[in-house]
Amino acid sequence: MGNSKSLYSQKHHFQFSQNQIDYLEKNTPVKFEEKLRKQNLFPLTPKTLEIFQINIGKMCNQVCKHCHVDAGPDRKEIMTQETMALCLKSIELSGAHTVDITGGAPEMNPNFRWFIEQVSSLGKTIIVRSNLTIIVSNPQSYTLPDFFKHHNVEVISSLPYFTAQKTDIQRGEGVFEKSIKALKMLNEVGYGRDNSPLKLHLVYNPTGAFLPANQISLEKEFKQKLKQLHNIDFHNLYTITNLPISRFLHYLIETNNYNDYMEKLINLYNPLAAENVMCRNTISISWDGYIYDCDFNQMLEMKIETESQYQHISFFNTNILSHRNIKVNQHCYGCTAGAGSSCSGNTI
Repeated sequence: MGNSKSLYSQKHHFQFSQNQIDYLEKNTPVKFEEKLRKQNLFPLTPKTLEIFQINIGKMCNQVCKHCHVDAGPDRKEIMTQETMALCLKSIELSGAHTVDITGGAPEMNPNFRWFIEQVSSLGKTIIVRSNLTIIVSNPQSYTLPDFFKHHNVEVISSLPYFTAQKTDIQRGEGVFEKSIKALKMLNEVGYGRDNSPLKLHLVYNPTGAFLPANQISLEKEFKQKLKQLHNIDFHNLYTITNLPISRFLHYLIETNNYNDYMEKLINLYNPLAAENVMCRNTISISWDGYIYDCDFNQMLEMKIETESQYQHISFFNTNILSHRNIKVNQHCYGCTAGAGSSCSGNTI
């Protein structure tokens, strides 16, 4: 697979989410819904809403091999300030304690800093999912660590491995070196240090068609190696399973790994992980203001199950959200395998 363009720009048939859903439904032997039924968990319903996750754009300075967003420099979808204002109003109504801001590279949205300032004034915990390299991409971005510190933003950053070779294979040539430089800049202002309130977490997701190793063991190994080799500190490592959608689905098929990978996910289905999937306490908002059960459903354009007007942030309604059924499909096996997987790592 070429690593310079999104599936969208390649005009690949998987640029259309329905083609991905059709493939998954046709080529997965056991329906995810059946697994839930066996433990009386279908239809899946939400718990108390805690996390408001917002994708403020698909534009990114990287084109990563595994990206479920299909983000890249060639994507122009960006959340407007008007839609951000609707999100702010909804956040206040929602009662959620955390606002999780993602992309693409969310920092590339021209209204990113304004939005952070507004969310900060609401007194919510703020998470920004930064790809790190954006921090060293231009002189204007060099101030991001101080900006994050000023607003007590929790930074979560992907780093597939503590070596250049494995990181660059997944995220592009030179990404590891730039990521290390950005991590040092974050450390310099206090992020990731022992007892520091400035939280810095890393995300590991596998570079191939396999599941993550034990999260605790990997965190220990990452901490030892990054400290020893680069004097870098961070707080937690989150392991995330690659879900079979978008570029990773394309990769699985192209390398003839699809059937084996899905078999692993199905065989490792964990009822306890199914109880704790993130879509039960999170909602996901797209760049154009539509509401989804999770970030992965968003990328498959599976809007929440309700009347169409309530699928948009303009008509945000906590009562309707709390009584909806959560949409599931075959990709959901990625969140229920083994120790479970979410945007904050293991779920059990």
